[in-house]
Amino acid sequence: MAALKYSRQREMIKAFLMSRKDHPTADMVYMNVRKQQPNISLGTVYRDLTQLADLGEIRRLRIGNGADRFDADTSPHYHFVCERCKSVTDLKMESIESILETADANFDGRIEGHVTYFYGICGCCAAERDCVSES
Repeated sequence: MAALKYSRQREMIKAFLMSRKDHPTADMVYMNVRKQQPNISLGTVYRDLTQLADLGEIRRLRIGNGADRFDADTSPHYHFVCERCKSVTDLKMESIESILETADANFDGRIEGHVTYFYGICGCCAAERDCVSES
């Protein structure tokens, strides 16, 4: 893919994502970036998020039937999804990359990667507190 021409709006979107740890949706990105750039359109945010993800500068998280989430941290790591409040958080744990060897040994083809999400109830929901939903 050819290098993209510089876009102030795209840089603002990327900077916003880099300032967050909560894996926002495109709508959340739009609502926040719009505070700095009132002329930005929702379509521009969606296009720029797609371009950034396609270039590998951010990660698109496709989690269940909900809206895609976006993560500026492109390093290998895992995510936890709360089934109650729908929050998405980074899960600090040792690598489970060895799962690729197991999968490869049981598959007649070539496995090139995997995506792993862990689901359950977050600590906030388990304690029955009012949690901030990201949806």
